[in-house]
Amino acid sequence: MPFTELNVKETIDRERQSNPEFAKVWDESRAEYKLLAELVLLWKKQKMTQMDLAKATGNKQQVISRIEKRENSPTLKTFCGLLNTLGYDLQIVKRGKV
Repeated sequence: MPFTELNVKETIDRERQSNPEFAKVWDESRAEYKLLAELVLLWKKQKMTQMDLAKATGNKQQVISRIEKRENSPTLKTFCGLLNTLGYDLQIVKRGKV
């Protein structure tokens, strides 16, 4: 059976246009994904390892690893604790028209 080539971006865009519920869930997940990616960049910029961050926050290294791999979404308390340890705050701003 031959492999079929799939353009994932086109498939997602098509599904978002035809299915409002999918679009809502997808867009919400992208916001979360971006926040987690930014968190990972912040600790890497500070040249911290997973173990360094775990020790500084009182978490297990496995917890930090799962966050980095996007296998697990941290609670808001954990996320803010990680940001605090890195010297950052979470700020909410009103976005423009969607």
